[in-house]
Amino acid sequence: METTIEQKYTFKDFTSDQEVRWCPGCDDYVILRSMQKALPEMGVKREDVVFISGIGCSSRFPYYMNTYGMHTIHGRAPGIASGVKLANPDLSVWVMTGDGDSMAIGGNHFIHVLRRNINLNIVMFNNEIYGLTKGQFSPTSLVGQKTKSSPYGNTQPPFQPGELALGAGARFFARIGGNVPKEMTQLFIDAHKFKGTSLIEVLQNCVIFNDGCFKNITDKAVKEDKQIFLEHGKPMIFGKNRDKGLILKGLKLEVVTIGENGIAQEDLLVHDAKEKDLTLHQMLVRLEYPVATGIIRSYEDVTLEEREDELTAQVKANSNFKKTDDLFFSGETYTVK
Repeated sequence: METTIEQKYTFKDFTSDQEVRWCPGCDDYVILRSMQKALPEMGVKREDVVFISGIGCSSRFPYYMNTYGMHTIHGRAPGIASGVKLANPDLSVWVMTGDGDSMAIGGNHFIHVLRRNINLNIVMFNNEIYGLTKGQFSPTSLVGQKTKSSPYGNTQPPFQPGELALGAGARFFARIGGNVPKEMTQLFIDAHKFKGTSLIEVLQNCVIFNDGCFKNITDKAVKEDKQIFLEHGKPMIFGKNRDKGLILKGLKLEVVTIGENGIAQEDLLVHDAKEKDLTLHQMLVRLEYPVATGIIRSYEDVTLEEREDELTAQVKANSNFKKTDDLFFSGETYTVK
């Protein structure tokens, strides 16, 4: 576990002296400030926090944090973060990535870090576009979307990050709009507390190359009616008047209105983020109306570190050698069985 502290930090303690160079109005500023506010609540030493990034607008993140960090290469941040965490398990390790960085060139590393369940955290900035390289379509761009590299419309169906993550064995998946700092701050804290790989998808607006990509669900005027913010153990209820909810009808989720057709709040589904079975979590990540936000899945499982430690202990217990010198000086030849 990370070393806890009695000293109380503030967000300023995690703010670096580097000029923040994102476009004015970008949701990346919200993510940055939310993280800087979340870290003091995590109770870890500043020198025990590491941010690892690949390439893209999101990958400037380590420069703006007054912690340790590495700006690595395109798509490879999960691999490098895995090495950092395994080398020093006491560190709080965060991967800051984008939809293109993680799911295009980094797709291999992305799915395998989720599968292995190493105790680290991933924040994916999803703006459905390549921003840093000036507006090409990305793995999450919509069919028909006109971009610099698809001037007549994108023809490639998009990845759904949550669906891909659960298919890869993710134990923790959350989704949040890029314009709700309070909720985002709490999600970062919850992800830190989770034992295993956590993934948070931020629906992040790119004001230059894909402005308004999520406005139909994140704008203040519509978000209460278009999003359902899930909380473990609470009914799946949403709407500006808190009068709509979800029930399971056959093999599909259905939106109902409380008070109509005999529907009461007690009839709504209660969210169980900790359930091992993926079925309902998969339904929620695919849901188009309302879009599910909050912690969709939070199932604690054995981590890779625990498996490795258990195997190491077994091998040591059955070995005649207690240290490397015992092996080297056991004779002119030695055999490893």
